Amino acid sequence: MAKALVLNTTYEPLSVVSLRRAVVLVFSDKADVVEAQDTVWRAERVSISVPSVVKLRRFVRVPYLRRIPLTRTAVFARDGNRCQYCGAVAECLDHVVPRSKGGVHTWENVVACCRECNVRKADHHLVETSMQLARHPQVPRRHDWVVASTGFPVDPTWHRYLLADSA
Repeated sequence: MAKALVLNTTYEPLSVVSLRRAVVLVFSDKADVVEAQDTVWRAERVSISVPSVVKLRRFVRVPYLRRIPLTRTAVFARDGNRCQYCGAVAECLDHVVPRSKGGVHTWENVVACCRECNVRKADHHLVETSMQLARHPQVPRRHDWVVASTGFPVDPTWHRYLLADSA
């Protein structure tokens, strides 16, 4: 299902909602359309361009910094759905330092990998194998929660709002 990005009055990303919810926010005068898609939804007396990005009219105070939970979907999104050992399509997760050898379940120790590489590495350290990581795993950047929450590539119109204050 398609999604829309919701921005605070300061243009800071707040959440990702369904298109239906975005349209309701606009119709109830709680948000304005910032970016619209080419699609138009029509009713008997009204038509509206389907929003891709909406901005709230009232400021919403967020009392915390959003932390990205370590989930399978989030790891696959961070690693581009590719095995970090051979570049094939990823099917499972692997702990770089195996849990059986003291490795922890953190962003810095979990990567996406294909089944073949996962079986080949087993519970060995990387130095014990001939395998190498394409990229060292890291905690996602500030607004990467959007990619993690959608589980698919984000709408290209969202990029300028996601990258605006991460520099």
